[in-house]
This record gives sequence, structure tokens and C-alpha cells, in this order.
Amino acid sequence: MSAFFHWWVIVITVINLLGCWWLIRFSAKSGPAAAGTEDTTGHVWDGLREYNNPLPRWWLWLFYLTLIFAVVYFILYPGLGNFQGVLGWSQTQQYEQEMARAEETYGPIFAQYANQDLAALAADPEARQMGQNLFLTYCSQCHGSDARGAPGFPNLADGEWQWGGDPESIKASILNGRNGVMPPFGAALGEQGVKEVAAYVVSLSGREADPQLVAAGRERFGLCMACHGADGTGNTALGAPDLTNNIWLYGGSQGVIEKTIREGRHGQMPAHAEFLGEEKVHVLAAYVYSLSQP
Repeated sequence: MSAFFHWWVIVITVINLLGCWWLIRFSAKSGPAAAGTEDTTGHVWDGLREYNNPLPRWWLWLFYLTLIFAVVYFILYPGLGNFQGVLGWSQTQQYEQEMARAEETYGPIFAQYANQDLAALAADPEARQMGQNLFLTYCSQCHGSDARGAPGFPNLADGEWQWGGDPESIKASILNGRNGVMPPFGAALGEQGVKEVAAYVVSLSGREADPQLVAAGRERFGLCMACHGADGTGNTALGAPDLTNNIWLYGGSQGVIEKTIREGRHGQMPAHAEFLGEEKVHVLAAYVYSLSQP
């Protein structure tokens, strides 16, 4: 924070505190009574008179205690510009302390699984429960609490994997993240070409499509072979999905497939290595692997 805003915050805060103090003092006094009366202000609404009574003392002292609390808080904690308070507290410091305590408590629990084979760990009920807790905390927002995904977020329980479904590949996906890019082909194919390729892709999954469009799309599919392969079964090394299994990340209708071909897709799986650490990811990966096992 610059020096200007440092003092700006301090001045505004102090003025507000003094203003509150003055307002309480002003409201605590009885106003001048109207002529001929002793206990009212002279204001009358629908026959109701406004009494000229000061604030109850207990209520008044609650306001004063609030002001005292505010002053003490600003002395002890950050709040006045760049002043950090005499206690030196910060939310970052508190977070780091809490994380250190958590690591001290739970770190040894995860460490006992760190050298175990992932496939064997996936069969351990206790480890799976720990992995499920991690999954519900860090993964369910995108993949769902049942891990069956949503449009744009893959189903982790169906045994089909865009980047490989062996334990080590799953762990690598969680540790390092993934960045899946489907380039747009609308300009290269034209609208008619998009419809033709989409029809051919639909036919690859065993569904009915216009035979003429399918035949034309087969000729144009060469643009897609570099990633999806000549037979459309995909390439896990590139994150290119299998187009023959009728499992669709963004939707499998003719219109959605056309949109994907025309505009492309860009999906990102964030990396969790720095955030969770390898030992937690090891247990989490074992749980995710177990979801697709019989």
C-alpha cells in the first residue's frame, strides 16, 4: 500500500471513530423541551408524542464498549494502513501455522502409504477412505461427488481415460495437471465440411448418420487423424479421446459434435503437486484408480 493510501485509511478510520463517539455523546443528551412541556420534544404524530428521554445507560455503555473494542483491535491487529498491529498477526501467518500443525498430525499417516504400490493401495479399504476424503474435498467440485463427471469434466468411474488409466498416469495427471486442446476447424472445413466430419464421427461410435455425409466426412477426416488416429480410437499420449466408444466429454449429439469441430475445445486440469504434495496425491491417485476397477 502506498504512503498516500496508508494515511488515507488511517485518517478515514480515525474520523469515523471520533464521529461515532460524538454521535453517541450527542444522542445521550436530552434535547430542549418544547414550550409548556417538560418531558416531550413537542413533536406529535397521529396523537402520539415523542418523549425527550436520554438513551438508557446500559445501552449507552454498549456503544462505548464497541468503540473501546475497535481502538484495542486497531492497536493489536492490522487495519490502519500499513500498520501490522503490535501482535504482528497476518492471515498468511495463521494459515501457515495451521497447515504446519495439520502436517505434523496427518503427515505421518500419509507417509506410511508413500512407498506402497498404487494398485495394491487401491485395494486397501483404509487408504481408499482417506483417498475418498481427499477427492470429496479437492476434486468433487468438477468431477462430482460420485466421480461421474459433467460436461467438460471427465467421468472417472467408467474405465475410459483421455490421458491413460494406469495408476502412474493417473498420478501424473493429478500431480502435474493436463492441458487438453482441440483446435477449431471451422475455417478449414467450412460449414458443410463440419457437418460431414461430424456425421462421420457420429458413425464411428456405431450410431446412425446420413450415409452421404458420412462418406464425405470420411474423406475429410484426414485432418483429425494426427491426434485421433486413422481409426478414431484416440491417443492417450496427446490426450486425444477415443471417438468410437460413444463416451463424450462435451456431449455426443450431432449439434454438440459440430460445435466442437467448428470452434474447438480447451480443457484444463490444474496441477496439485505443490498444493497437496506427492504423498497425499499418491493416496488420492490410488482412490481414483479404484473407481474404475471391478
